[in-house]
Amino acid sequence: MKKLVFIVSTLMLFVFAQSISAQKADKDIVDVAVSVDDFSTLVTALKAADLVNALKGEGPFTVFAPTNGAFGKIDSKTLNSLLEPANKEKLASILTYHVVAGKLAASDVVEALKKGKGKVELTTLGGAKIMVKQKDGKIWLEDLTGKYSEITKTDVMATNGVIHVISDVVMPK
Repeated sequence: MKKLVFIVSTLMLFVFAQSISAQKADKDIVDVAVSVDDFSTLVTALKAADLVNALKGEGPFTVFAPTNGAFGKIDSKTLNSLLEPANKEKLASILTYHVVAGKLAASDVVEALKKGKGKVELTTLGGAKIMVKQKDGKIWLEDLTGKYSEITKTDVMATNGVIHVISDVVMPK
């Protein structure tokens, strides 16, 4: 039954993603993020960390993009502090923890999860490890602190990679 729920959930994500990717495939990752209202905090953070040009680069990249709601789960004082110029390196470390080199579409992740018996470890641009896990019929990221973030939408295609939307900000140690 769990396998059936997983398959149905994955197919629903693919269908949703196809409609988004058809609209966004002519833009790079940053341009896609700018065009989606629910990524406005992410875009602000990318600018504060001076990562816009990097993510406009050739890539390809896979970005696990937190929504405004995901950033809203962080204490506002902490978030505002991270956006200050003095904390640029720390913010950049957190944001690059959400990026993997290469283009990993949802089908690639699902295949890797099958081979890895429900989990696969990825190396982020910052060099840290992040775990992708299949659990309760859904796909999750597990960060180095043991916190989980659900992948809620997949395969938002860009000219230089792919974006997967996540429900929480993941953190390196």
